[in-house]
Parts: sequence; structure tokens; C-alpha cells
Amino acid sequence: MPQFEHGKTAFRWCDQCGTLVLGRECSVCSSAGREFSVSNPGDLRPSMGKTNDLIASLFRRYFGTDKFLKGKTIFLNKTAGEDRTDEVVVQGRVVATLRYDLRRRNFTLDLKLDGARMISKEASKGVVILAKDSGHLKGKTIPGSFIKEIKGNFKAGDPLIVLSGSMICSAVAKADSGEVWTSDKAIGIRDVGKGELEVSSRKSSWTGFINVNKSYFSSLESNGVSDLKSFINNSELPVTLSFSGGKDSLAAYGLLSKTGKKFSLMFVNTGLEFPETVSFVDRFARNHEERLLIADARDAFKEQIDNFGPPAKDFRWCCKVCKLAPLTSLIERNFPRGTITVEGNRSFESFARSNLAFVSRNPFVPNQTILNPIRHWRAIDVWGYIWWKNLEYNPLYDEDFERIGCYLCPSCLESEWKNTGIIHPELHDQWNSYLVSWAGKDGEDFIKYGFWRWKALPKKMIKVAEELNVNIPKTRSDNLDLKWVKGVSPCLVGGYSAEGILSVPGEHGFQMTAEMLKTIGSVKYSPEFDIALVKTKNGGTLKVFGGGADSFHCTDAGGR
Repeated sequence: MPQFEHGKTAFRWCDQCGTLVLGRECSVCSSAGREFSVSNPGDLRPSMGKTNDLIASLFRRYFGTDKFLKGKTIFLNKTAGEDRTDEVVVQGRVVATLRYDLRRRNFTLDLKLDGARMISKEASKGVVILAKDSGHLKGKTIPGSFIKEIKGNFKAGDPLIVLSGSMICSAVAKADSGEVWTSDKAIGIRDVGKGELEVSSRKSSWTGFINVNKSYFSSLESNGVSDLKSFINNSELPVTLSFSGGKDSLAAYGLLSKTGKKFSLMFVNTGLEFPETVSFVDRFARNHEERLLIADARDAFKEQIDNFGPPAKDFRWCCKVCKLAPLTSLIERNFPRGTITVEGNRSFESFARSNLAFVSRNPFVPNQTILNPIRHWRAIDVWGYIWWKNLEYNPLYDEDFERIGCYLCPSCLESEWKNTGIIHPELHDQWNSYLVSWAGKDGEDFIKYGFWRWKALPKKMIKVAEELNVNIPKTRSDNLDLKWVKGVSPCLVGGYSAEGILSVPGEHGFQMTAEMLKTIGSVKYSPEFDIALVKTKNGGTLKVFGGGADSFHCTDAGGR
């Protein structure tokens, strides 16, 4: 189970074979491997394609070399931060932390001690040599009078390697290289160690990684297929696979295809998918001769955007309108008796999914039972399994995207939104133009720094706003407003539906709303999507969707 609190997670590295060991021992040399740790929850993943180029460019920018990365597999571990924050693992050691700085709107690198010890010999810049032994260094700020020599130019805030006798330190510049000599606070020492770390001459590859972990992947598959068979073979319901075009549903496909059970792929085209995703899903289905059912949201997002405003991390109305609604209709049309749907949900994806069970019911999509066979898999398990099965994957993963979803999703990272502007400038500009128009002339910084992604800003973003001297309210709205529309229910013969949006001032958690709804009927609540389903005593149903700290949207469907 993932651990989302502070702490470390242990992994093991085979120095002889030069790669990560996921099972009990290396399948090639039988070594148990050397233990190393990364920050919780430890959802390691491979660095691929342009991500490798990005990491190499940062080491060249700060230290004038990326030689130690040549011919090496790189692993990443997502950690807490304002935006993208990844620990960088090379040779079974955390050598740096990759960060996207919202203030600079660019990537930076924090050097770790093992990274300093690994590249100190070959670094041609970003190196400071102290003139004398200053005793205990860890955590200290060093004045310029202690400096004997510097290699290359650097700016305040840049990572540095500091050499003091036999000691090697990871550090950060407190002043520009031209001013450190006279500065009382020139360099901040972060960590200290003795001696260099040897850069292995052995090349590593993802093929080698697969070979080292063959037994592990075989066991993953065997357990996953067994779980699926035990449930599917005891039911007469048709089987479907929720196929999003992402890596996790691809791994779930690999397992389901081994059960021998006939199934259909279900793809929800939200109307906001990357073109690469739509093409990949279609191509994959044709190449594997699978039946593909598409739940098409068409223009649902455009039709509702003026009513709801931009979606936010804490106001994902788009998921209900563009995913749940079309999926519900697709299942009702094709599987009136219901379906067993295999999904690629993983507990490591979020705190809300940390207690994910193998079997779950979706009260908001009628007649659907969900199976989660990879719920305990890490991202590196998923990728290793995909490569082991030689499955084609979405090309966007090689474009420095960690997860694949809607191109304008507020839950994606600001760094990924910047990346979208590079590969799809037309989509980026179109959404950005809408946001600027919506925010008004005084909202340029609100859009520029990504504050639009929240209705109620979290503390970390309030801090960023203060540092940037941007005057932004903690919530996007403080007006009481009610919009209500009544019409025929598409899900109930002869029935009706009524939809309303209520915005209220103040900060009221939606869970409190869900509790209050128990006064009118039986309530099922999803904390992940902030949805409550209420069944009233007269047989009607009420779906209430959380809208962040200050609004909710509800749908009431009753009988004739």
C-alpha cells in the first residue's frame, strides 16, 4: 500500500547488472541488490524520450557535463511540490531533484549529495573550492572570504558543488559568481560527504531492466490474471475494458487479454483529448482486432463552459459532463443488463485512491461493476509490464508527459501545460485566449501563473502569489447564484430531470453537504470526484456534484 505521509521507501539496485531490482533477486545474476531509498510514496517511473533530454540539459546548464548520464537508464520519483517535482535516480542513487519553478516558469535542478560526489571530477562549472577547512559544513552559510577558486559562472539560486579538502558538498549559490568573493553569505551548504562516487562504465538499457525482472513481471501477470478470472468466470455479465489511451489501462488490457474472456474496449472521447490519444486508441483497437465502443461527449464542454466557468482541481464539473454522462449512456445502450468493467486504477495515483479495492461499484454509472487488477502496481511495474509484453503505447509519453488526459485539464501540471503549448500551440492558444477573456484585463497574472486551476487556492499557491506580489483572492467567487433547468430525463423512460448550479459565499467542504443530504434519503458519496448520490423515499434520485469551496451542481431525476 502507498504511504502518502513523510518518509522513505526502500528499493534495491543490482550494481553488477546496472539496473533496478523489483523482485526478491535479480533474474540474471541472482543478486539481492543494494538498498537505496526514495521519498514516499515511492511511485518510481522510467525517464523516457524528451524527459531524458531535459535532465541532461539541466546538468549541462549548471555543471557543464552530462557525461555520467550517457548509456544509463534514469528513474524518476514524484514528490510533493508546487508543481512538477521529481527525484532523479541514477545508478541506484538519488542524484538530484527536478523542479518546475512557477516563478521563473522554467525547470531547475537541486543537486543531491550523491549527485555532487558522482560528477565532481568531470564538472567544468558550478564548482567552488574552499581555501581552508572550515570544520563542520552541513547546513552552514559560507562567506566569500573562505573561497579559493570557482569554476564557471553561476547565478544566485543555482546548485553548486563545493570542495573542501577531502569533503564534497551539495550546495546552493546565495550570490552571483561575480559577487561571491565579497559576500558575507555566498554559499549555502546542504549536505556533506567524503570521497567521489565512481560512475559505472557499464551501460544499462530498458531491455536489461526487463531481463533482470522477468520473474517479477511474470508473477505480476499471473496474480492479476488469476484475480480477474476468479470474478469474471463466476458472472454471466459481459466484460469491458475502460481504455483511456494511457499506460495504466494498457497494462490492464495485457492482463485481461490473458484471461481468454471476450471483451470490448470502451473509450470516452471527452472532446478534449489530445489528437495523439484519439489516433492511438483507434490504431490499437484495429491492430489487435478488438471491438471499440466510443462514448462521445461531442460539444458538451463548449455547451457548459459559460454556465460553470473553467473547471478546477477542486471543481471538476467537466468529468461529470464529459466522462460520466456519455459513459452512462453508452453502457445503457450496449449493456442494459450491466457490465463488468476492468480499469487501470492505481492506489499510488492519489490519496483518494489509496484504499482502492479489487472490486468496486460505481453508483454514478448504473449497471457497472469495476475490477481494479493493478491497484497496487507502481508506475515502474506498469511500464516494465508494458515493455515485457511488447505493447505499443501512446507516443505522448515520449514527449515528457507523465500522465495522459484532457489537454486542458486543470489537474495536469503547469509544466505540462507549457509542454502542450510546444507540441500543440493551436490548442494551447485557444484555451489560453478563453481564460484571458474570462479573467478580464486585471487577470493576466491569474492566468499566467496557473492560479485559475483552483477555485479555493491551497496554501502553497497563496504563498506563491504573495512572493510574486500578485493580489489574488483565495476563492474565485463570492456571489450567491442559482441556475436551474428542467427537462426530460434521457436515462428514464417518461421521467424528467432538473439540473441546477448553486454558488454560495464562504468555504464549505462538500463532505459536510453530503452529510446533510442524509436528511432526505440514502446517500452514497465519492470523495475522489466530490459526488453524492441520493435516493429519496419516493423513488427519485438526486446527484449532487461538489463545485469546490463555494458551489455545487445537482441533477434531480424522478419518475412520471
